[in-house]
Amino acid sequence: MSNYIYLVPLFPLIGFLINGLFRQSIPKSLSGLIGSGAILASFIVSVMIFVQVKQDGFQPVTVTLFPFIQAGTLKIPFAFLVDPLSTLFLLIITGVGFLIHVYSTSYMKEEDAPAYAKYFCYLNLFVFSMLLLVLGANFVILFIGWEGVGLCSYLLIGYWFKNIEYDNAAKKAFIMNRIGDLGFLIAIFAIISQFGSVSFTEVFQKAPSASTGFITAVTLLLFVGATGKSAQIPLYTWLPDAMAGPTPVSALIHAATMVTAGIYMIARSHVLYNLAPVSQTVVAVTGLATIILAALIAVKQNDIKKVLAYSTVSQLGYMFLGLGVGAYTEAVFHVLTHAFFKALLFLCAGSVIHAMSGEQDIRNMGGLKKSLPVTHITFLMGCLAISGLPPLLRILFKR
Repeated sequence: MSNYIYLVPLFPLIGFLINGLFRQSIPKSLSGLIGSGAILASFIVSVMIFVQVKQDGFQPVTVTLFPFIQAGTLKIPFAFLVDPLSTLFLLIITGVGFLIHVYSTSYMKEEDAPAYAKYFCYLNLFVFSMLLLVLGANFVILFIGWEGVGLCSYLLIGYWFKNIEYDNAAKKAFIMNRIGDLGFLIAIFAIISQFGSVSFTEVFQKAPSASTGFITAVTLLLFVGATGKSAQIPLYTWLPDAMAGPTPVSALIHAATMVTAGIYMIARSHVLYNLAPVSQTVVAVTGLATIILAALIAVKQNDIKKVLAYSTVSQLGYMFLGLGVGAYTEAVFHVLTHAFFKALLFLCAGSVIHAMSGEQDIRNMGGLKKSLPVTHITFLMGCLAISGLPPLLRILFKR
């Protein structure tokens, strides 16, 4: 099945092209079916690949599709890495992403047909970019997906671009992410100059021979990119403003794509971070500071989506704290659990906002249990999960 790994990002790409090219003529029902069906197909293939990886003893496999960049001795293939980390993220992105797509078919039903198709076009491109990010077998392919999710966040946060406030929120997210991405890009050039390669396998094999100062500099630059993408201090303020986009977009950004990209990149580069204790300390301290600051800010929010947004920033801080102290498995496990309960919380928030005719101020809400019994139960489940209360507490200690 590893030879068919290209199908996982291919299906969302096809969905993006169909909805994008034929948005003026395609019926709304078909747009939603194509957008959701593409992600479902990717999820099915991802499950099959995950099962094979498990049966093969979790041995990593590199699948080279074609030569991509050749300049002198530098050769960068367009290649995918199939291993436990990438396949786990495939399941998160396509599984949670599919549910968000299905939810969107109803949530966005008031949009006219071309806008509806455009929305699913952007959503499919978002998932495609994230899949490319986690499948890349080298830093360049990872960076292409990295920039792709940045573009899609801009398009989706500013989806209702006629609203100046929403448009400014989209531009803020785009610009702040470019600040972080500059650090990532410099790190890639430094890696090429030192190792003559950007392949994860080659770089990690050669890393112990490099000086501690060089590894520390590269890992700190990579972390600058992660702080932008995963909204850590000081580049966290774009994420709460990203609530300007449709609620399903908020769920996708916070749960299955984009903000988890920084966690993935550091977890993937753990060999480098293990060689740079100073960088690990910086990651841990930044995560700890973000946990406290974002949680305190969340307490003073009145917008239901911004409460959840700052909650995400705080939760991401926990993941970075785990990465910083070397608990890579635990940090990635938290990414998995967070994807489900944060997507659930945002989708429940969308249900409440629709029921309140667009109202998002929690001070004007209350007594909705009788009117929204299903939302009440599911919202409560999400709150219990994020709080780690019994019986959900047990899973926190399961290793």
